[in-house]
Amino acid sequence: VQLVESGGGLVQAGGSLRLSCAASGSFLRFNTMGWYRQAAGKQRELVATITLFGTTNYADSVKGRFTISGDSAKNTVYLQMNSLKPEDTAVYYCYADIASNDYWGQGTHVTVSS
Repeated sequence: VQLVESGGGLVQAGGSLRLSCAASGSFLRFNTMGWYRQAAGKQRELVATITLFGTTNYADSVKGRFTISGDSAKNTVYLQMNSLKPEDTAVYYCYADIASNDYWGQGTHVTVSS
């Protein structure tokens, strides 16, 4: 299984970015996919996840600003990030639970300037 992320970059505070993650490999469907992030000097933390059935979960710090969505037919998830803040600056990692195994993407950098 491979997770390929795209959409990171540099944006000013208050701006928006959209991250995408596509899972490929020999599997039928994912159980859960989502995003974690790790800022410099900090531990990796949950951002948002979505299950195959569309149930979502968000970190309190991003509720109301970020929206996760998924396309189960394409095994792809998206993270729409609005009203970005400098504290959102981090490496964002795609995550997938497929057949009870955990998979991670390589990470994509998101930098929010003040």
